[in-house]
Parts: sequence; structure tokens; C-alpha cells
Amino acid sequence: MNGNPAIPRFGGLTLLAAGFATLTWSSSFAAIAYGLQAFTPAELSLLRFLIASAVFAVPVAAGWIKLPPMRDWPAVLALGIVGITVYQLTLGYAMTSISVGAAAVVIALSPGVTSALAAVRLGEQISRSSVIGLIVALAGVVLITVGAGRDVRFEPMTLLLLISVLCTSIYFVWQKPLLPRTSATGFTVASIFAGTLGLLPFGAHLPAKLALVPHEQLWSALYLGLVPTIFGYLTWNFALSRAPASKVSSFMYVQPLVASFIAWMWLGQIPTWLTAAGGLLAITGVVLTVRSSRKTVALPQRAVAAPQRAIVAMPADIMPAGCRS
Repeated sequence: MNGNPAIPRFGGLTLLAAGFATLTWSSSFAAIAYGLQAFTPAELSLLRFLIASAVFAVPVAAGWIKLPPMRDWPAVLALGIVGITVYQLTLGYAMTSISVGAAAVVIALSPGVTSALAAVRLGEQISRSSVIGLIVALAGVVLITVGAGRDVRFEPMTLLLLISVLCTSIYFVWQKPLLPRTSATGFTVASIFAGTLGLLPFGAHLPAKLALVPHEQLWSALYLGLVPTIFGYLTWNFALSRAPASKVSSFMYVQPLVASFIAWMWLGQIPTWLTAAGGLLAITGVVLTVRSSRKTVALPQRAVAAPQRAIVAMPADIMPAGCRS
């Protein structure tokens, strides 16, 4: 893919788009933590995706975004529930006890897990380097698990983040067969609609809550629904259309660092030394796993493209990015 002369090099506008998407997805972790001061995790997730769904409904109604064909909607609904509803709920409840930096590091495992799941689903044997990378990354998560709180102790909420990682990885791997029949934007919008439906049962008290919460938390929810969920995704896709996917996806590795910095400046959260050490191990493991996947040459070209597409299209906070906290 990198050797294709038709793909332009990283220009200034492309760099700006990839950097903006990374910045917005990184900031969403702190925005979630701030919103959770007034909302429950389910209420905040529902409000966020109601806003995003309302915005996306306009271009869908105008015919600018084509949704997947009806035969694919059972799969779209299932993936929306897994990749958005369950992902957002587990992430939100985990962040009631875990710092922004620790959460961002664990979620950053998603590219490595996505790569491994894609290889398994395609019947490709996972390389030794990928296995080593996953082990290193999991060792980092263990350090984060015991260092995510104020004291050195086991933090069970970290396990919810691992469920989030698994959900978003399943979402990206299992969407692959649907993409030839729709656009990536069409599938993402449809899955956002599906994920929003999955969150509706948790919003019984949201209307009353909206009249009581401070305006700052309302602005936080509005920011989450518009900037990371919509503009982050669009700028990420723009960057992918103008530069090699391997170059663009490398921006995801700095997300935990940026998220930790934003949380420090906005919320006053300072990572513990165990969280920092675990984060370094986890990101190292993810890099090893993803790079090993890209070097795989045993599969035909069409098959090799599947895990790569699954990895790089990920907004880390939505899906994230994705869309993908």
C-alpha cells in the first residue's frame, strides 16, 4: 500500500486532519470524565449519541449518506449494540473509578487485539512477534490494573476496559464483509443509529436530569456528540484518503499521551508511576503486534487487506474512533 505511487505523501493538510482527529479523540476521555460528574455513564452515552444521530439524520434524509441495504441490518444492529452500546457503557462505568490516562492506555490495546482477531478470522496463523506483542501489552495492563487508583491495589474496573477493547475489536473485524455493499461512512452512521437505540432503555431519567445538571456538563456532552463523534471521524477519513493508512494509523500511538496531558490540564489528574510504566509496556506491545501483522505476506493481497482496514479505520473513542473513547 505504501508503495502505490497514486497515494500522495503526507502533506500539511493531511497532517493537520490526522492530528485534529487524534486530538479530538484524545480529548473525549477527559470530556467523558467531566460529564460523569453530573450524568451516569448510560445517560452521558445516550445524550452524546442522540446528538450525533440527530446531526447525521440530516444528510441521510437528504440522500447524501447511503445506509447499508436492508439485508445487512441484522448484522449492523448487532455490531452497533456491541461496538457502541456495550463499548460506551463499559468504558463509562470503568471511568468512574479509573483515571483518564489509564483508560486511554488500555483502550489503545484495540489495534493489537483487532489485528489478532482479524488474523484468526481469516485463518492466518498469528506470528510469534504478534504473540509476544500481546503478552507485553497485557503485562502493561496488569501494571495499570494495580496502579490505576491512588493506592497500589487491584482495580477491578480495569476489566471493564478490556471488555471495551474486545467489543471495539469485534466491531471492526466483523464489519469487513459488509463494507463492499456500502461505504465506510454509511456503515458507521447506521451503527451509530443502532448503538443509540441500544442506549435508549437506559435513558428513562435523562429528560429530568437535563433540567438539573450544570451547563458545563451539558456543553461537555454536546462537545462529545459533535466534535469527536462527527468531526473527528470525518477528518480521519479525509487523512486516510490522502496518505498511506500505515502512516495515518501511527497517530493512534500518541493518543494515551495526549489524553493524559489533557486530563492533567483540565481535570488535574496526574498518572501514577505504575500507570506510566504500564502504559509504556502496553503501547510497546501494541506496536509490536500491529507491525507484525503488516509484515505478513503469506496471505493473498485481498485477504491481507482485511486486518489492515480494520485497524486503521478505528475511531478510538466512539469505536475509538474512534470513532475510537
